[in-house]
Amino acid sequence: MSLHTVHTVADLRAQVSSWRAEGLKIALVPTMGALHQGHISLTTLARQFADRVIVSVFVNPTQFGPTEDFAAYPRTLPADQVILQDAGVELCFAPTVEEMYPSGFATRLHIDNMTDMLCGASRPGHFDGMAQVVSKLLLQALPDVALFGEKDYQQLMVIKRFVTDLNIPVSIIGGPIHREQDGLAMSSRNRYLSAHERQTATTLYQVLTAIADRAARGDAIEPLLETGRQQIAAAGFTPIDYLEIRDAETLDLMQGIINRPARVFVAARLGKARLIDNFAITPHQED
Repeated sequence: MSLHTVHTVADLRAQVSSWRAEGLKIALVPTMGALHQGHISLTTLARQFADRVIVSVFVNPTQFGPTEDFAAYPRTLPADQVILQDAGVELCFAPTVEEMYPSGFATRLHIDNMTDMLCGASRPGHFDGMAQVVSKLLLQALPDVALFGEKDYQQLMVIKRFVTDLNIPVSIIGGPIHREQDGLAMSSRNRYLSAHERQTATTLYQVLTAIADRAARGDAIEPLLETGRQQIAAAGFTPIDYLEIRDAETLDLMQGIINRPARVFVAARLGKARLIDNFAITPHQED
C-alpha cells in the first residue's frame, strides 16, 4: 500500500472511518517532521498494536517560546514522505497552522505538577502548547494507540497524565530511545551541530550512563550529579539547564540513594542546539 497524504481534519477522519468500517486497528505517531530512524522505530513498534499507521507532520507554533527556533525548525515534508513511504506507513497527516488553529481558536490546556520542572522550568508554556496539539491530534484521529519516544520522557509522562485525566480513549505507548552508534540520542535538532560539536555531543550519553551505573550500585546522588555537571561544562556545553535524577513514574526529585526505578535527565546547549537525553536507573537488588 502506498503512502497517502492528507492536509485536513475532514480528510483524516474520512480515512480513519473507512478503516474502522473494515474492523482495522489504528496507530498514530505524532511528529514535527525532519524524520529520522528514531521516528521510524516508532512506526515499526506501532505494527505490534495496529493494522494501519498514521504519522502526523506538524511544526506546532504554540510549544515554542518567543526566543526559540520555530522559524528555523527544519521543515522537510517531501523528504519525510519518502521516508514514510519506504517505512510502509499508510497515511501522513500534514495540516497547516490555519487548519489546526483556525480563526477564533481560544482553548488552552495546562497540566499541574509535571510541567513546572525539567524542560518546563526553562521553557515556560512549552508543555501547555504540546498538550494542546497532542490532545487535538488524538481527538482528530481517535487512534487505538499513539506512540511517543522516551527521549522526550517528561513529554511522555505528561501525555499519559492528561489522556488519563480527560478520558481520551487511546493507549499511550513509549518507544525506547533510538541512538547513533556512539550513543547520541537521535534528534531532528542534531543537524544544528557542527562536525566538532557532533563529536562533543556524545559527552551527554557518557555522563548519563556513568551516573546511572554508579547510582544503581548505591552511590549517593549529589556527588554524582556535581561531577557530571563539571564534565558537561568542561566539554563546552553552556548553559546546562538541568542534570537531575527523578522518580521514573512521578518525576519527583530524588536525593540520597536510589531505592526505586528512576531516570537521570539532562538538557544543555551546545552551539545552536539544545540537546536533551535521559537514561533509566534500576537499583541493583541485593542477594
